[in-house]
Amino acid sequence: MKKLINDPRSVVDESVEGFGLAHAGLVTVTADPKYVTRKDAPVAGKVGLVSGGGSGHEPLHAGFVGLGMLDAAVPGAVFTSPTPDQILPATLAVNSGAGVVHIVKNYTGDVLNFETAAELAQAEGVDIRTVLVNDDVAVEDSLYTAGRRGVGGTVLVEKIAGAAAERGDSLDAVAAIGDRVNSNVRTMGVALTACTVPHAGSPSFDLADDEIEIGIGIHGEPGRHKIPMENADGITDRLLDPVLSDLGISGGEKVLLFVNGMGGTPLSELYIVYRRAAQVITERGAAVERSLVGNYITSLEMQGCSISVLRLDDELTQLWDAPVHTAALRWGV
Repeated sequence: MKKLINDPRSVVDESVEGFGLAHAGLVTVTADPKYVTRKDAPVAGKVGLVSGGGSGHEPLHAGFVGLGMLDAAVPGAVFTSPTPDQILPATLAVNSGAGVVHIVKNYTGDVLNFETAAELAQAEGVDIRTVLVNDDVAVEDSLYTAGRRGVGGTVLVEKIAGAAAERGDSLDAVAAIGDRVNSNVRTMGVALTACTVPHAGSPSFDLADDEIEIGIGIHGEPGRHKIPMENADGITDRLLDPVLSDLGISGGEKVLLFVNGMGGTPLSELYIVYRRAAQVITERGAAVERSLVGNYITSLEMQGCSISVLRLDDELTQLWDAPVHTAALRWGV
């Protein structure tokens, strides 16, 4: 294992500390318990947005803390849910009296720990709503979750719900926007190689040199099947067909196309995937109105990508275009 680390046990602490130093104008890092808030939190009269999950998926979630997106992010150990003892103070720190929305990826640990934190926050008088993200079409169940996993669509939920909160929407309205995005986005991913969790020191799953895993999860969970390596267009079609089928995209519709890197894939290759995906969507009579390409929800150094498609309407497009200023996503400011 070759990694730019000091001690596997201190990876998350040192990474979050470095993130806070690098982006001191945007965020405040609290070390014990560990969480990240936007610099101006709590924002008076604004609904707070809190998300979190295991580390190793950077820039998710801390990279999306700031104007127009999250108010707080709670990082757990690598591929491990944050604890209620972290989530509760993060929630309280961003509560301005308008309530707080928890955006939770559908993994058992995340769901249970955010549930517990929500109950504790409500006991302290904070009104909580939860948006559960479950956009992965690859599998229905796994060892990590009951139902579909929350993957690339999480970024889109956080951006659009964050814009709704920033414009002053009510607690219920922000949660409803988040649910609407989740209902209209689907994702599927592929792994070309495994990743290595620092404290494990060895690859998290096995793939032969000429083999890829279709439908992989962001923690290395099994996908639909392993197949021999093929060209980019073939892999793109294998990912995109189930996404479009499950979403029921028809001619005349407008979509956002998001090609996400898993951490170890060059941007040049992600654009090759985007090229094919945009071509297929156009051939099916839909229009790609908005796009996002890059490493936004990763799996350490895994080579591979995911494709997300979000059905757009005028309001969702307007909220996507709204100003955002975070470490990892910024425009319009």
